[in-house]
Amino acid sequence: MLKKVVLAGGTGFVGRYFEQHFRNLGYEVMIISRQTPHIGWEDKQGIKEAIDHSDMLINLAGKTVNCRYNEKSRKEILESRTDTTEVLGLAVEQCENPPSLWINSSTATIYRHAEDQPMTEGKGEIGSGFSVDVAKAWERSFFGFQLPKTRQIALRIAIVLGDGGVMTPYRNLVKFGLGGHQGSGNQKFSWIHIEDLFNIVLFLRKNEGLEGVFNCSAPNPVTNRELMAQLRRAMNKKVGLPSPAPMLAMGAFFMGTETELILKSRWVMPERLIKEGYPFTFNHLDEALGQILKSSMG
Repeated sequence: MLKKVVLAGGTGFVGRYFEQHFRNLGYEVMIISRQTPHIGWEDKQGIKEAIDHSDMLINLAGKTVNCRYNEKSRKEILESRTDTTEVLGLAVEQCENPPSLWINSSTATIYRHAEDQPMTEGKGEIGSGFSVDVAKAWERSFFGFQLPKTRQIALRIAIVLGDGGVMTPYRNLVKFGLGGHQGSGNQKFSWIHIEDLFNIVLFLRKNEGLEGVFNCSAPNPVTNRELMAQLRRAMNKKVGLPSPAPMLAMGAFFMGTETELILKSRWVMPERLIKEGYPFTFNHLDEALGQILKSSMG
């Protein structure tokens, strides 16, 4: 019988990659999404039936944070994470044969702005502000469920690099000669290659003693200055104009987003994954960028 995996919010950049790679491994993939033809979030019975007898439940649902944080957006960003997590938890509780593993997305943004020291699962300091409040509420709603037959793992995911997603705007900046550093350029950029993110899920599936919170980031974060320099190098662009913070604020306003996404220093270390022996495929940013640019041209 085919093993079954349920991807909640499985139609985004990460979800599409996961779907394809799980299918390649011979899994039956069920997707819960607002988009047809998938199982809708209001279809509680359909959700329960999908999750029952599944091998793994992975929740990637959540409205993009790449928008202006007005009141309406803030409400949608929060509820699209906590409400979906609640729906899934209630469904798991009703399953006769619940999945042995439920992985819920969280975000590396839960930690404070850090230019002085790396944030690990054990010693990381939780930050403050809207994005952090969302992350805390998200993890609270997830770990609020006591599920004796299901391991629960929250992935505090750094910026995911792959063919699509955040790489698109960064490549456009470089292409149009604006690929210099942003703000001071000293803010840390913690990242993870999408292939490692997928392999981490398989690693956590296999290691049945693991649960709780895991930082999902490559072991070698870079500064924003290094990120832009490596991108220019990978794309053969000699010149990149830097963007001082006031200019970014204006640009972000016109692009309908927030500068926090670029200016917050995210210095996150995957201490637990390293300790448990997860072998990263992409340890260094230049390897990741090289692979992504090659595959998007191929």
